[in-house]
Amino acid sequence: MKKMYPHPWLAAATLMLASCASTKPITVATAPAAATAAPTPTDPKGVGLDMADLDRTVNPCDDFFQFAGGNWLKNNPVPSYASSWGPRNQLGDRTQALLRRILEDAAANRSAAPGSNAQKVGDFYAAAMDTVAIEKAGLTPLQPELARVAAVRDQAGLRAEIVHLQELQIGVLFRAGVDVDEKNTTQYAVQFAQGGLTLPDRDFYFKTDARTEKVKTAYRTYMNQIFGLLGDVPAVAQRNAATVERIESRLAKASRTRVELRDPQSNYNKLAVAAAQKRYPILNPKALLVSMQLSKAQEIIVGQPAFFDEVNAVLKTEPLADLKTYLRWHLVRSVAGALPTAYAEASFRYNQALSGAKQQATRWKRMQAATDQTLGEAFGQLYVDQAFSPEAKAKALEMVNNIKASMAEHIQTNTWMSAPTKAEALKKLNALRVKIGYPDVWKDYSALKITRESYLQNILAARQWESRRETAKFGGPIDRNEWGMTPPTINAYYNPPLNEIVFPAGYLQPPFFDPKADDAINYGAIGGVMGHEMTHGFDDQGRQYDAEGNLRDWWTPADAAEFTKRAAVVGKQYDAFSPLDSVHVNGQLTMGENLADFAGLTVVYGALKKQLQQRYGDAPRPKFDGFTPEQRYFLSWAQLRRTNIRPEALRQQIATDPHSPGQYRTIGPLMNMPQFQQAFGCKEGDKMTRKAADRAVIW
Repeated sequence: MKKMYPHPWLAAATLMLASCASTKPITVATAPAAATAAPTPTDPKGVGLDMADLDRTVNPCDDFFQFAGGNWLKNNPVPSYASSWGPRNQLGDRTQALLRRILEDAAANRSAAPGSNAQKVGDFYAAAMDTVAIEKAGLTPLQPELARVAAVRDQAGLRAEIVHLQELQIGVLFRAGVDVDEKNTTQYAVQFAQGGLTLPDRDFYFKTDARTEKVKTAYRTYMNQIFGLLGDVPAVAQRNAATVERIESRLAKASRTRVELRDPQSNYNKLAVAAAQKRYPILNPKALLVSMQLSKAQEIIVGQPAFFDEVNAVLKTEPLADLKTYLRWHLVRSVAGALPTAYAEASFRYNQALSGAKQQATRWKRMQAATDQTLGEAFGQLYVDQAFSPEAKAKALEMVNNIKASMAEHIQTNTWMSAPTKAEALKKLNALRVKIGYPDVWKDYSALKITRESYLQNILAARQWESRRETAKFGGPIDRNEWGMTPPTINAYYNPPLNEIVFPAGYLQPPFFDPKADDAINYGAIGGVMGHEMTHGFDDQGRQYDAEGNLRDWWTPADAAEFTKRAAVVGKQYDAFSPLDSVHVNGQLTMGENLADFAGLTVVYGALKKQLQQRYGDAPRPKFDGFTPEQRYFLSWAQLRRTNIRPEALRQQIATDPHSPGQYRTIGPLMNMPQFQQAFGCKEGDKMTRKAADRAVIW
């Protein structure tokens, strides 16, 4: 239930999800500008940029994405097990090699103290890698859960099972949990939100184009295979798959679109329990809260009230047997990776239709990701000890503070924002909390039992433990030490209700952060991330939260209207980008991420200029590899967004991901930045230079 804005490439807090960028280049036919001439013998070699990756046949003022990384794109095709490939994946490979050594050492240590993090991590990974035991056990570890579903006899039993599956982090019909109350961030609230689907987006259930039909065919095949593995004869398996699709289609029709879900005000609907009980009598929120151990709750926040009208209707009109079929499907689907090979392969074949990947990642990589997801902070402590120094943490914090100071200047000198709104913006910026590397207070896993007996049992135990830990927060003080990502994660995020930016240790590694590199490289790389996350607090969604993280309108009407007008220019620009024939970027879906790129790049550029002034004063800035610091800043930004991606994955990204494809994250902001045009000598009429009247200017 947590609301986070993850940084560029990640939709979930796992290590190896990759960025998505189109490989369709912009047409170019001119020579590079003089500003990018080859380095002279007196220019020192820099750290952080590989000159061999540049495509110098491309004019940077025509297509900076191709200029900055065209040769890299040619020489780094997508591996068979991946759907996309970029620098983040390469860092992921290096990180995974270290994590594998940590896991294998932990698994080999049979004398670790019982209950210690080392014991839990080692036993979890050992059980996950024991494919012989997993095959031999078959469905035995899951039988108690399957029996619970089969034993449901009435509406009361159905509600109890829905709550139980929610506790196992299986979002059947909807999602429910405890999180910060967005309009009173000093307390937790019970929150219900739409969910319950298998396909990645509601629109997949209704579109009829060839690409969507291919995905739906894979979805139906997947369900048929799973029901067959569970023992259903083909005719019954087919009937059960159709039942699941019918129920999910009802839920999908009532679901809000991804663009609609970006409006935090419309997704905040607080109801007294009595009012919710009256509106949704079959769902019976009062009974649900009792089963969730939340009977003291007097109110619930319903994200999408009309969706829950349909959930109530589904529970009233669908036969109990069909609802049990739906529950059984989601139970098995959610743990397919912990079941025998046939289940995992069926799951991969379905995901293959979505991503285009040619083969599964090797088992150790998948089980490493599962360990990170399940025991993230226990595992993370072992990682941090080997991968992140106090000096690196201090350097990263210094950069954040410099960028924060630059953001304050941009607010103060803003020409379209009134004094009252500026005061509120500065108050919010000053209240921003920064988390670097790893938590100050680690999770306590002492109540979680992990053994080598069963990988599946470990998964279910950990899910239940985590859900109960979250539920226990209700009524207590806000835990501001908590992290939404694990230390090895190669990502970052902004959390609006807590007004915080978070940078895990996994991200603070070369090439994103390199203490040996010059300032321009680090500011263009991890600095760009820091500025991006910081300015999420002032994008079209984040700006609706105040300094305390409360969902409150602190803008004057005139300033809000001016912001909206300027943001609409950004939306229009991205709507025009088309990475594939007939496929356009959705400027509304990607609005927040695009605005954070725009503002972040501008703010961080200001911080770099101040850093250069402090370091060199009025002396000439040194060139490295023939490029000025300003040019290296933009090259660093661009090189970390170069990505090859399969068409299937690109289409899915356009439909579901709030981040624009990498090539547009590279060129989109730069086309509006006079600083970029000055750095590379771009002129009016060049493709990377928008006319002054068409430029988007936010900060």
